[in-house]
Amino acid sequence: MFFAALFAIYFSLRANSPDIWAHDTKILNVPFALVNTLVLVSSSFTAQFGVFAAERLQPRATGLSPVKWGMVEWFFLSYLLGAIFVSGQVWEYANLISEGVALNANSYGSAFYITTGFHALHVTGGLIAFLIIIGRTFAAKKFGHYEATSAIVVSYYWHFVDVVWIGLFLIVYVLK
Repeated sequence: MFFAALFAIYFSLRANSPDIWAHDTKILNVPFALVNTLVLVSSSFTAQFGVFAAERLQPRATGLSPVKWGMVEWFFLSYLLGAIFVSGQVWEYANLISEGVALNANSYGSAFYITTGFHALHVTGGLIAFLIIIGRTFAAKKFGHYEATSAIVVSYYWHFVDVVWIGLFLIVYVLK
């Protein structure tokens, strides 16, 4: 519901300020955002591979090959990809601010930073959850169903965050 409200804000402001939207959306670096989106979407696949390992009750790697990775290795890779995504957003924010698109510049800046910024906060929460699950895995004397279920729940959250981003990407970068 929260993100639905953010989408409503975005569309309402866009409807009331079409000239601002036409000008400021030209500044967006769509190819960069697409690559950043692919990084985030790929993290959903790596998180799911971690879930498969957790369901096998395989917390850690049994060999160097990714085929033998456990939940920890896949979740760490998901964490790394998510951190790259957030870093990419920070880089994009810096570029947009240098181009004059700031949070307080106009309605477009407000809508852009509020929608993408709250998403970035949710991604950061997911990154923290990955670290907690990895830490709990190392702390557990035996990796069992409780630990596997926790990993699965974190993956649900991560997949949700990724799906929300796909919607945001389509609205902010494709539809403009």
